[in-house]
This record gives sequence, structure tokens and C-alpha cells, in this order.
Amino acid sequence: MNQTISALRFYCKHVLLHPTDIQYIRPKKQTKLPQVLSEKEVAQLLKSVTNPKHKAILFLTYSSGLRVSEVVRLRCSDLDIERKTLLVRQGKGQKDRRTLLSNLAWDIMQKYITEYRPNRWLFPGQSSDRHFTERSVKKLFEEARRRAGIVKKVSIHALRHSFATHLLENGTDLRYIQELLGHTSARKTQRYTHISKKNIQRIQKPTGS
Repeated sequence: MNQTISALRFYCKHVLLHPTDIQYIRPKKQTKLPQVLSEKEVAQLLKSVTNPKHKAILFLTYSSGLRVSEVVRLRCSDLDIERKTLLVRQGKGQKDRRTLLSNLAWDIMQKYITEYRPNRWLFPGQSSDRHFTERSVKKLFEEARRRAGIVKKVSIHALRHSFATHLLENGTDLRYIQELLGHTSARKTQRYTHISKKNIQRIQKPTGS
């Protein structure tokens, strides 16, 4: 809707050369809470994957809070084993950031690297000079979701939301989560306080309920 309004204003002003006094109301953006998986559901999902490469992709997406566009563009040199961190190059907003590389994630990555021996891209596609495609990752996630028997209609982005929510529920400071996710605004990170099971359980039930 906003694109249509902007296009009409541009057409009137620059093509028809009419003054842009058109009356219009821009629609408000919908506010929706992120969809997340429980820790049990994430475990079921990852357990359903047997291919070492596919398991490594999904586990790293979850345990490091990555966007699908970020995980497919990881390079082998982005893994910092000594510091247990992962370098995300030119994420959303064209900014580099560092995020977590857990011990368990590294164990899974070692098994994958030993078997597949990637060179440039951490997750190469059919051709070694190209990375795995976002479409392929979304497809393998959907297949894993069905095999795991998860009925929630969620996309792979739910793994990133789950990462943030589970950190919050385990007591991690919101500002630290913001840095790990690469959010420029704290308001985006604060969304997870509305879906955190820990925060909801803190609210006492009304008397008599």
C-alpha cells in the first residue's frame, strides 16, 4: 500500500506535473510477535536431521542467532575457535558483528568439517565456488520440521527468534542479546520480553482465578 501511494505521488509530480495535494492515509504497520520454538521442539528438530552438513547449518542458525542470509555466506575463516565466537560479515545494515560459537556447536561443526572439508565457503553449494542457497536452507528446515512432528507453521527465522527468547529466559541481559542479534534499535530486541515464558510466569494470577 505504501509503495502504491508513493508511486502515485511520484507519477503525479514528475510525469503529470501536477501538484501533489492528493488526499491519502498511509496504513499503519502491523505489529506481530515473533514465532518461537520451545527448547524441546528445537531439540526434536535437530535430532531429526542426519545429514552432517544440514545439521551443522540448522544448529549454527539456532545457536548463533543467525539470519538465513548470514549462515549461507559464512566463510571458514569466520570461525574463531580460541574466542568461541563467530564473525558475521556485512549483516543487515551492512555491519559486521560477532556472535556466539558454543562448545556444542563447535563439536557439530568439527564433524561436518572433517567429513566435507569446505575450503572457502563454510557451506558450499553444488559448486565449491558458490555458497549454499537460502532457498535450499529454507527447504531443508521445512523438511526437518515435518519429520520432527512440529505442527507450528514456522519458518527457519523462528530459530533466530528462539535463540533470543531462550537466552532471555535463561537470564541473559537484553542489551547483550541486542548485540548478538545485530539490532540497531533496542525496541526490536524488547519484543522478546512479550513472549518470554519466564516473564509471563512472573505475573501473578488475579485473586480468585
